[in-house]
Amino acid sequence: MTLKRIMFILGIVLFLAAVFYGGYLYLHRTKKAVQHSAAVSSSASSASSSQPGQTQEPAFDKTQHSIDDPGSIWVVVNKTRPLKPIEYAPTDLTAVGNGQLMRKEAAGALASLIAGAKAQGLTIAADSGYRSYATQVSVYNNEVKTYGQATADSESAKPGTSEHQTGWAVDVGGGGCNITDCFGNTAEGKWVAAHAYEYGFIVRYTADKVNVTGYRAEPWHIRYIGTDLSQEMHKQGVTTLEEFFGLPPYKS
Repeated sequence: MTLKRIMFILGIVLFLAAVFYGGYLYLHRTKKAVQHSAAVSSSASSASSSQPGQTQEPAFDKTQHSIDDPGSIWVVVNKTRPLKPIEYAPTDLTAVGNGQLMRKEAAGALASLIAGAKAQGLTIAADSGYRSYATQVSVYNNEVKTYGQATADSESAKPGTSEHQTGWAVDVGGGGCNITDCFGNTAEGKWVAAHAYEYGFIVRYTADKVNVTGYRAEPWHIRYIGTDLSQEMHKQGVTTLEEFFGLPPYKS
């Protein structure tokens, strides 16, 4: 074999060796790069999840207050959930205007709501606040006598099942409408419907929830539940206490 041929073969061998070695280096570096990228991604994900601002918001605690205690800010009283004791009377009633009374905390919230409406050029006033058990007996019996049992039951609570007796509810009026359907069409009524939750109130009886509450629409009847709950209900798009707390509707 000539020297020239030997040199040719040696050149081919060296070339192939260089190719194989280069391929090996390339694959090795690529593998390390992938592993490094995965490690960085995992570390970033871990760091992100551990940052205070990235933690998941805790679920709303529905057990903060009782829904059975008549003195509780969240008490749910309706046609099938009478107050216990049935002649319950709050002890911290406070004047809210027009000779009406509410629980102290609710009275302060109503004053803020009225001031908020006034800032928008609207006048809202309390028309009917706290009613004792005895007063509700008179109101309900008069409704039955005037309109009949069926109509009375659709718009007036039987004694012991009225939110007014808790001191947390009030009927408001304005725009020339006082405890009448037209209130919902006034600027005052529309403002209350849109902003009551900001002050800790909800419009308790709405037209689309008659089968849940058992009462016809009463745009004037607002119930104080505190801003924690009112804003959470607004956030979730839930409008009745029955639905929020998973209680059975009046009519299935």
